[in-house]
Amino acid sequence: MSKRIIKKVAVLGSGVMGSRIACHFAGIGVQVLLLDMVPKEAVESDNKAARNKLVNDALQAALKSNPSPVYTKDVVKKITTGNFTDNLKEISGYDWIIEVVVERLDIKQQIFTEVEKYRKPGTLITSNTSGIPIHLMAEGRSDDFKKHFCGTHFFNPPRYLRLLEIIPTPHTDAAVVDFLMQYGDLYLGKTTVLCKDTPAFIANRIGVYGIMAIFGLVDKMGLTVDEIDALTGPIIGRPKSATFRTADVVGIDTLVKVAKGVYDNCPNDEQRDIFVIPAWLEKMVANNQLGDKTKQGFFKKTLKASPPAGGGGLEGAGKEIYSLDFKTFEYKPRAKAKFATVEAAKPIDDLKTRLKALCSGTDKAGDFYRHFHYGLFSYISHRIPEISDEIYRVDDAMMAGFGWEIGAFESWDVLGVESTVQKMKAAGYAVAPWINEMLEAGAKTFYKVENGKRLYYDVASRSYKSLPGGDAFIVMKNFENQTVWKNSACRLYHLGDDVLGLEWYTKMGSIGGEVLEGIQTAVAKAEDNYKGVVIANDSANFSAGANVGMIFMLAIEQEYDELDMAIRMFQNTMMRARYSAIPVVVAPHALTLGGACELSLHSDKVCSAAETYIGLVELGVGLIPGGGGTKEFVLRAADEMHEDEPDTITLKNRFLTIATAKVATSAHEGFELGIFRKGKDEIVLNQGRRIAEAKKSVIELFDSGYVTPVQRTDIKVLGRSALGALYAGINGMWRAAYATDHDVVVAKKLAYVMCGGDLSEPTLVSEQYLLDLEREAFLSLCGEKKTLERIQSVLKGGKPVRN
Repeated sequence: MSKRIIKKVAVLGSGVMGSRIACHFAGIGVQVLLLDMVPKEAVESDNKAARNKLVNDALQAALKSNPSPVYTKDVVKKITTGNFTDNLKEISGYDWIIEVVVERLDIKQQIFTEVEKYRKPGTLITSNTSGIPIHLMAEGRSDDFKKHFCGTHFFNPPRYLRLLEIIPTPHTDAAVVDFLMQYGDLYLGKTTVLCKDTPAFIANRIGVYGIMAIFGLVDKMGLTVDEIDALTGPIIGRPKSATFRTADVVGIDTLVKVAKGVYDNCPNDEQRDIFVIPAWLEKMVANNQLGDKTKQGFFKKTLKASPPAGGGGLEGAGKEIYSLDFKTFEYKPRAKAKFATVEAAKPIDDLKTRLKALCSGTDKAGDFYRHFHYGLFSYISHRIPEISDEIYRVDDAMMAGFGWEIGAFESWDVLGVESTVQKMKAAGYAVAPWINEMLEAGAKTFYKVENGKRLYYDVASRSYKSLPGGDAFIVMKNFENQTVWKNSACRLYHLGDDVLGLEWYTKMGSIGGEVLEGIQTAVAKAEDNYKGVVIANDSANFSAGANVGMIFMLAIEQEYDELDMAIRMFQNTMMRARYSAIPVVVAPHALTLGGACELSLHSDKVCSAAETYIGLVELGVGLIPGGGGTKEFVLRAADEMHEDEPDTITLKNRFLTIATAKVATSAHEGFELGIFRKGKDEIVLNQGRRIAEAKKSVIELFDSGYVTPVQRTDIKVLGRSALGALYAGINGMWRAAYATDHDVVVAKKLAYVMCGGDLSEPTLVSEQYLLDLEREAFLSLCGEKKTLERIQSVLKGGKPVRN
């Protein structure tokens, strides 16, 4: 088979999924044709806008949605819209056709009949169905169509949920399946999971089972909506939306439809009765309480009963969320759920340790966790090999599709497979025969790590096998037995090939003294014996920045010498990373704020996940970037200045990025904000590959003859001429009420540093000169009462007060 290249994709159907799938493809640089029906009122019209109103409105609605379906706003230029009547013939020039119309087999088959009239032989054709058997859609189609036809089930929203289920039919060419698995991984950034053509495939089969099993426990244990969501959210490594909020977002009618589909089409499912819809759920559907789409489901937003202090009536009262009472079927104010087991487990940061504590609880919560996990473990054991031959596919699907931090089989490992099986049997929960055979053969876990590689238990061969693509998906914790150095916050591993890997596991990835010690140690050890260092982690976020709690404590106690030393240490560590004798590559993902952004700015290269939200946010807490971030923006502004435009333009743009605490909402925006460097830093679409790509970059930089950079002494600063312009702009923001009095104080300090101080004319200065100015401004702001109020507000509630 010749090499397949995807340049153009046609998406048929512009609903919620179709429009967002189109946006995601456009986001990776592919030309997209998005088609839908001609509105009934425009069937006889010759007006193009009228005939394309349905598809254009759908696309605009997607682009306005939050969170955004695109990495940058200009990607919409890669999407062309049209309608089935006028434009379907254009699919003959497209490389991949994705059908995303309504979930009805007859309508999908009608679309495919039309597609066959224009589709060029060899073109990929896939369906984004969540439940209709893939093989039924292929019936009656040509051999070439069948050979290139497959199910590709994206999860909503497709930019953010990483799961892509690939579901072939018996007729699908193996080369097509291999291509889709690889393309989804490399180019779409997905966890691609190969599924069998069984009802609800993998993720929805297990995920909906989990929700329906919880619904059963609601009746059995008399638990409330608020109690269930308190028990099944982040405390057990699940999303904040937990159970009932997730159901509201997905749509209760959709949930019921999938559950009924499993019940009707899986007569041999040993837990089939779990999928019987409870009477109260049927009542909700009958009452049109379908969740967010009808503005009421398990939760409902209601106007507050009394206005806020100061009057203003109900218009200013805001809204509060009520939850459904199953006994009265009325909405009542949310009640904070409290369980002794949960309260005892909350302080435990490590999820695996926390799960053990939760399942050992002696109260109602402990009973719930045991029943829930025993039922889940029993269910997944019986789904092998029905829905998948390999256990890791089940875990991958649940983590990527439902946002679980660890998979179901991995959770079973955490609780102890052998001991849990005994408890399950005692409680009346059966396991599949292969589980007993596995234990009898001496295999006590589903996963294990050997030489930095993760192995899974293969049921068919009764042996352990390496997870596919292990070299491309480096997980830091898998190298624990190759630890080179550690302290209470960090670990430094040998990742192989003479490359070190540093990770830290503080709360929210905050950067304090021990993390700085870790960076310094990693660089020093690499300079002695290794090619370089990768700095990354596998936490939910890379880092929320410097340890503001420490800054607050030192400032409130007026320990200014200590604070000065702490800032110097931060600056020196960033400069150590920049001017080391070996390459330092940072691989950030998710939140990468403040000090973590400064670390990225000072690295030799950044291998950033596409979903990286990066920025210098210190202005929000009444400070300026003090770890070299301000200095680095001045340096870059100086290098970007052009003779054909005023010098202040580039500096002003850089100033505004910091002064407004802009955060890039994707790695692509990180380039637009000048945080990432074109031609040097790179975006890795699949987050799981970024550490391996960073390691590869370290080796490439070292092997190509890495030379230690030389500290800069030629940075052009503009002095008074630019300072006056920036001050005028700050005052204008204040007069327009965009900035508070304290915002003005902080912004003027920032402007002073970025202009190099009150110099009479443009001057060439050194990096250290700017670092000293930056540190002095940072220290002075730590003595401001309003800055301390902002920091305290962040520490208490997570958001800075506007003062």
